[in-house]
Amino acid sequence: MKKTKSLSQNQPVEVGKTVDLIYQNIAEILEESRRTAYRAVNFAMTQSYWHIGRVIVEEEQNGKNRADYGQFLIKELSKRLTTNFGKGFTRSNLFYMKQFYFLFPKVHALRGELSWTHYRLLLKVQNEKARQFYEAETVNSNWSSRELERQINSLLYERLAMSRDEKDVLQLSKEGQILREPKDIIKDPFVLEFLDLPNNKNFLERDLEQALLDKLQNFLLELGKGFAFIARQKRITIDGDHFYVDLVFYNYLLKCFVLIDLKLKKLRHEDIGKMDFYVRYFEKEEKPPSDNSTIGLILCSDKNDSMARYTLLEDSKQIFASRYKIYLPTEDELRRELEKERTQFEIEERLKNN
Repeated sequence: MKKTKSLSQNQPVEVGKTVDLIYQNIAEILEESRRTAYRAVNFAMTQSYWHIGRVIVEEEQNGKNRADYGQFLIKELSKRLTTNFGKGFTRSNLFYMKQFYFLFPKVHALRGELSWTHYRLLLKVQNEKARQFYEAETVNSNWSSRELERQINSLLYERLAMSRDEKDVLQLSKEGQILREPKDIIKDPFVLEFLDLPNNKNFLERDLEQALLDKLQNFLLELGKGFAFIARQKRITIDGDHFYVDLVFYNYLLKCFVLIDLKLKKLRHEDIGKMDFYVRYFEKEEKPPSDNSTIGLILCSDKNDSMARYTLLEDSKQIFASRYKIYLPTEDELRRELEKERTQFEIEERLKNN
């Protein structure tokens, strides 16, 4: 009688590894299927809210466009819908659905990547160009609703648009933030409210640096797309003397190093000279031949715009200085500062042209 082959001692282990691998593949398929189904259901609900808004608006405009009738209609619909379909149909939500229909008039243009929570946040943005920018950038950067809310509250669009001409601002609103050249990553100011540092500035530069690293994910969100952290206190040695770059990043979209120097005080001439030295060193010693030129960014608590006109900041395309704020300014405060910066920018442009 022919004996059947018995499994070797190694075979159960090998079979177990195979089963683990197959299970992992199947689990990934199921998880992706669940995510896809969730997105599909979520988008279907978002579209339904748009249609609800359309129906309400059309009824109000059907010869009965009176304030008292509109309020009565919303109140009655809220009661009945909540009774039969559960939460989510409060009077305020129904008003949002009406606004949704008005501000996003083409249902086929709605983005499947965005949730109803995303759109509710977008409805609060009054500037149409800014709203278009946040919609595009949320998709491009895969922002969560919390990240979108933070970017809206910090007036990201206004900070990016401030130093751009009309053509670039229009492109910004349609496409989101597209990185084509070094100046595209610059904001003024950078808002670092997530650090939870005291407003009295009773801390050292190393405290600011450590806080940025402790909240690196938040800092990367504020820096913008394409950034990867490389090093802190990067040492440069010249003839036995040591110098240190506070933070080194790499931007894989611009294909270049980005050096950041942190200053607690007002920007000084020697700060600009030091950053120029760092950038020149990286150009010669660190930058691969295929990469683009290194960018230097000085983050300071304040700066004198007049100084820029008499230093290499005026004509440099690689070295920039921006202010930072360690708290989230009120919208009015930030708008006043941006308006002041814009006025200064326009004056400098006229001086250049004359």
